[in-house]
Amino acid sequence: MRVLIIGATGSIGRHVAAQAVAAGHGTVALVRDADRARDLLPAATALAVGDGTDPDSLTAAVEGVDGIVFTHGSHGGPGEAERIDYGIVRNAVAALDGRPARIALMTAIGVTVHDGAFNRASGTHDWKRRAERLVRRSGNPYTIVRPAWFDYNEPGQRRLVFLQGDTRRAGSPADGAIARDQIAQVLVASLTSPGAERKTLELVAEAGPGQDDLEPLFAALEADPEGAWDAVLDPDTLPLGAEPAAVTAEIDRLAHRKETRR
Repeated sequence: MRVLIIGATGSIGRHVAAQAVAAGHGTVALVRDADRARDLLPAATALAVGDGTDPDSLTAAVEGVDGIVFTHGSHGGPGEAERIDYGIVRNAVAALDGRPARIALMTAIGVTVHDGAFNRASGTHDWKRRAERLVRRSGNPYTIVRPAWFDYNEPGQRRLVFLQGDTRRAGSPADGAIARDQIAQVLVASLTSPGAERKTLELVAEAGPGQDDLEPLFAALEADPEGAWDAVLDPDTLPLGAEPAAVTAEIDRLAHRKETRR
């Protein structure tokens, strides 16, 4: 595959780039600073210089790609979640203009919680969830990965566990832990896994060795209904009727673009 990584120079994206190259994929990274990226990414990674918040950057970057891995994220400042967590996904899907590309989207465990103090201040979870909804409605084959807390795992805590329903909602490491390289492993593996298509999962690690073959884990999950807004077992904590009308209209417009190309 020819794979575009958005968020490639971040702490997860670097692992994704290394593992995508190792898997034999033609790997492209969307980066703002090429010199910095060359110091951080494998030499075999091609660089597309641009900014995901700029739609024109995405138009060039998605040309000829078979898959996109999103590992970007905002820092929760005013307006950042809408512009980055949601906006970059929207720009990439729009740039595809209905062309098929496998999508692996990283969000967060607990993303369906939208009434906590942190989220009231930034809206981060709501905008990440809207990005998920956009990907599901886009018509593209996808896998959505909601990792637990990065690198809080103990030595020997490497056995991957895929959960569904977003039931771990403490908003702390009590929800689970996962190593950054294992997040990348799941994202990259999902691109070529038949069992990963239309699956949404929470990702944690428990005591025991890690697995090389993830296909049984993907295959055991329930698929999201085709064209659904939310994951198959998600709680209805962000009703569509309460969503900004402009956002739902935009998501529907992008979904219609895919339909008109079929």
